[in-house]
Amino acid sequence: MRPFSKASLASIVVSFLVSFGATVWTLRYEPLPDFGALSVVDKKQQFFAYLRPHIESANTLIRLERARLEALGPDLDANPPNWRERLLIERLANQYDVALQDPPDYAAARQTLLGRVDIVPAALVLIQAAKESAWGTSRFARDGNNLFGQQCFVKGCGFVPKARGAGSHHEVARFDDVEHSVSAYLHNLNTHERYASMRDIRAVLRSTSNVISGVDLADGLLAYSERRDDYVREVKQMIRSNDLE
Repeated sequence: MRPFSKASLASIVVSFLVSFGATVWTLRYEPLPDFGALSVVDKKQQFFAYLRPHIESANTLIRLERARLEALGPDLDANPPNWRERLLIERLANQYDVALQDPPDYAAARQTLLGRVDIVPAALVLIQAAKESAWGTSRFARDGNNLFGQQCFVKGCGFVPKARGAGSHHEVARFDDVEHSVSAYLHNLNTHERYASMRDIRAVLRSTSNVISGVDLADGLLAYSERRDDYVREVKQMIRSNDLE
């Protein structure tokens, strides 16, 4: 992909600030609807309709950061980045858990970041949210806006699961709103070593195709569930049966 020029990047930033600000204002702290009161058909339709704007909001932020990385160009060894560009790479490296060498190799860091600072298709996000939250009706979804079964490991950070085994210390994370839940889920897929294979699949798709498919990326989520292959099979089947791709 040809890097963005500084002029085109500035245009992207302006358009983003105008359209994205209003979207975030309306989404932030919006309570999770009572999906349990709906029929099966209405529940699915309204769950998808409710969650899509949250997914697009989070993915839009990622697209903007990726565009800024791409605008730097691949030849940072021959053309060292200025201080603003160095700060961008350092900030994203910290955000996406990429270790910088001493002295920093900004070209290598940029390349690693391009494998992490990338979107997750809405189809995959929707179905994982549906599976992990029982279509938004689970206790963790209703009381803690946790749609993806995400865990945390600091005492008091969430809910203690009833089936937690002896010696385990994890909790099910609690979020202020769904927007934070979606962002944390995307960050998890984009940074955790368990999902490196998903990121590898995405990188290949990005270099060979214009389509990043949720069905394809699902093959990299074996570690998301103890059910592994059965879980991945169900995710892919649900994406197809709900005509999401």
